[in-house]
Amino acid sequence: MSSMPIGMITLVIVAVLIFFGIAQRILDRMRLTDKQALVYIALIIIGSFINIPILRGPVEVSINVGGAVLPILLVAYLLYRAGTGKERIRAVIASVVAGAVVSIIPRITPIQEPSGFFMDPTYFYAIVSGLVAYLVGRSRRSAFIAGTMGIIIGDFVHMFQLFYGNIPGRADVGGAGAFDSTVIAGIVAVMIAELVGETRERLQGGPAKHEDALEKGLNTKFELNTPQNKLKSDEEQKAGDRLE
Repeated sequence: MSSMPIGMITLVIVAVLIFFGIAQRILDRMRLTDKQALVYIALIIIGSFINIPILRGPVEVSINVGGAVLPILLVAYLLYRAGTGKERIRAVIASVVAGAVVSIIPRITPIQEPSGFFMDPTYFYAIVSGLVAYLVGRSRRSAFIAGTMGIIIGDFVHMFQLFYGNIPGRADVGGAGAFDSTVIAGIVAVMIAELVGETRERLQGGPAKHEDALEKGLNTKFELNTPQNKLKSDEEQKAGDRLE
């Protein structure tokens, strides 16, 4: 019996963390509820078995529901819920950079010959995309968006290379679904953002101050809504969006 792919293992671990509330803070910063996240994971697993043929011929193109369609929809939702226009721009730039790096990898590494490479290409693409996504995107949302889109953009670049090079072949956008680099890359990017980013922010006193502000806001929510209080609340909200 073959072992469970790491993509599926990753999704199961994330689902467990969400179920027990351990990932609540990350989900809050990504504007997702526990139920939304668990439904999304379940849909990815189901959608992994659905491939939609796009083109037939010398170059065959298909798109996987769990590996591409659903991640793109989630990315669109996160972009819509992003705190600022600057964050949206940063996420788009990070996605393009991650996609470019993923596309360059086959040209500068022996990854096309897996037997001579030190790591499974699926995981290598995911880790590289996740690292680039965090370094450029910085926030949790931006990192997840860029990590996910970096792999999908890389799939589209491969497709265009086949078309414009008149090379017979097959392009599967998000082809492996829950087992694809797309899913792993987004999770890796968020993990890096949480571990590295949170440590950096703690040293700068950012999150602690923001949490204190939120707690204070809860304790005083029945106070008179004066212009001064409203201005202070708006400033705290903007500070929270910048930290995310």
